[in-house]
Amino acid sequence: MLNRIILIGRLTRDPELRYTPQGVPVASFTLAVDRPFANQQGQREADFIDCVAWRKLGETVGNHLTKGRLIALEGRLQIRSYEAQDGSKRRVAEVIADSVRFLDRPKDGQGSPSNPMPDVAMTDDVAFPDDLPF
Repeated sequence: MLNRIILIGRLTRDPELRYTPQGVPVASFTLAVDRPFANQQGQREADFIDCVAWRKLGETVGNHLTKGRLIALEGRLQIRSYEAQDGSKRRVAEVIADSVRFLDRPKDGQGSPSNPMPDVAMTDDVAFPDDLPF
């Protein structure tokens, strides 16, 4: 069986970085991913996909990404159920990130040589535009 997802898109808002009661970092964010075709009016539509990054990857995403940034994300689809406050049962689909690659540079100058963005471990893969082979 296989559950792998690869997305390239832009963040629709700044990531929300939180910590579990045990102190584990988790970042939640939404990616806007263009569909590969135009609608009947000739306009491209986008899908808005909820994503979650845990631990060191979550801290890196939460501390270094902002609304509008272009990223590539690899992860897995997770469907979870919960009971809402009104007692109704809900299901939510989200992508759990295994790796994130920053595909553009921030507009405010973060990540410049005097303020480099951190590199993270292989399981929390983050790459920068200078690392791309083309």
